[in-house]
Amino acid sequence: MIPEFLKIFESDLKKYKREFVRINAKPRKEKLLEDNLDLKDSKFLGKPFFPKVKEYPKDKKGKPMIMIAQLNFEQIPQIAPFPKNGVLQLFLSSTDWYEEDSAIIYHSIEDLNKESINDFSFITKRDYDEIPIYKLHQLSFKKEIDNGGSEDTQFDYLFNEDNYWDFIENLNEEQEIQFAEYFNASGHKIGGYAEFTQSDPRDYDMNRREDIQILQIDVDKHIMFGDSGLGHVFINREDLIKKDFSNAYFYWDCC
Repeated sequence: MIPEFLKIFESDLKKYKREFVRINAKPRKEKLLEDNLDLKDSKFLGKPFFPKVKEYPKDKKGKPMIMIAQLNFEQIPQIAPFPKNGVLQLFLSSTDWYEEDSAIIYHSIEDLNKESINDFSFITKRDYDEIPIYKLHQLSFKKEIDNGGSEDTQFDYLFNEDNYWDFIENLNEEQEIQFAEYFNASGHKIGGYAEFTQSDPRDYDMNRREDIQILQIDVDKHIMFGDSGLGHVFINREDLIKKDFSNAYFYWDCC
């Protein structure tokens, strides 16, 4: 429900509404290196599905990477222009993830029928020491609507010629709370507006201004990038439509 004091902008703000998928990440009881979920299930951390015919990702030092997130699109409510099937994964370096040493890999529905790796003994418990997710999480999904986001460069609406932060300065305390809640872009999500602790990296590159957020991983009891930071994956819209993730990129920031 739009706050009463924003009703005068309601027709304009409708143009900024976006479908997204809310991710509920439930921590599991398994210890590190244990995973009783199916290899193809959506998850944070845990054992990935990975066909034997593909080369398992390694970081810049040649060490096997850690799978941070796995999204099985057959388990996720459909929103355009995301795939209806296949599995998308984010891998990070076990030691240099903070330098954005990452790999983003998509397995097509054909790939999912291929024989997969089952022995992950090349990953050790010590490899998880610096990883920003500390527990295996089982994921469930719900389609929702984003109204905007204070830090997302694509939310560029002007309220009577005032930007988001200038407009909020003239609100009373209760209105400020309602305003922040209405344009809340936080949480684990697929698509929608992005939340940042610093600033949107797309704002500094004209070629990336219209890139879509594939995934946002927010602070949680067992998840934190740096000091209260968030992790993101972005992609060009046309590449997403073509299911070409070769130029998708990982970004994170913190306080």
